[in-house]
Amino acid sequence: MNSPTPSHQAVIAATRRWLERAVIGLNLCPFAKGVHVKEQLRYVVSDAPDEETLLADLERELHMLLAAPPAEVDTTLLIHPAVLTAFEDFAAFLDVVNVVLRTQGLEGILQVASFHPDYAFAGTDPDDITNCTNRSPFPTLHLLREDSLDRAVAAFPDAAAIYERNLRTLRELGRDGWQALGVGAPLPTARSK
Repeated sequence: MNSPTPSHQAVIAATRRWLERAVIGLNLCPFAKGVHVKEQLRYVVSDAPDEETLLADLERELHMLLAAPPAEVDTTLLIHPAVLTAFEDFAAFLDVVNVVLRTQGLEGILQVASFHPDYAFAGTDPDDITNCTNRSPFPTLHLLREDSLDRAVAAFPDAAAIYERNLRTLRELGRDGWQALGVGAPLPTARSK
């Protein structure tokens, strides 16, 4: 029997807390603060129980983002707490995401970044603190506009140094510091939306 997932409200609250405390608070992504402050970030919780349903949700959200004015919705976090909870399954699904972008003619227009509670970069130990750069409370697909990303990178003086700086930040923070941020998933409760 599957354990109940938290309500949509709790999922969004935990994701927002992670974004504010870790992504923005630690400056892991210097581009995130602008869309957050301008409220151009759309949070969508998928109730998908399986990959096929999540894929349909992803396609819908990609086209919704494409149709929305960037000043209103510049990026979307598609959070899916009930499916792809095992990181290996999530990582394999990312290949399907790339196929969707290609077959929908969205390569070079939109891209999808990935976050997961158990994210582990290839070649790293799962317990390596640097994996936390991509660890979120729930499995999450981050839908981004290429144009917006290009503008953000052009405005940042040394975008190539972000990755190395993030590794250094997390090593200095350490496991206890990461835990102190309180950015993990909330405990499941009775389901309500």
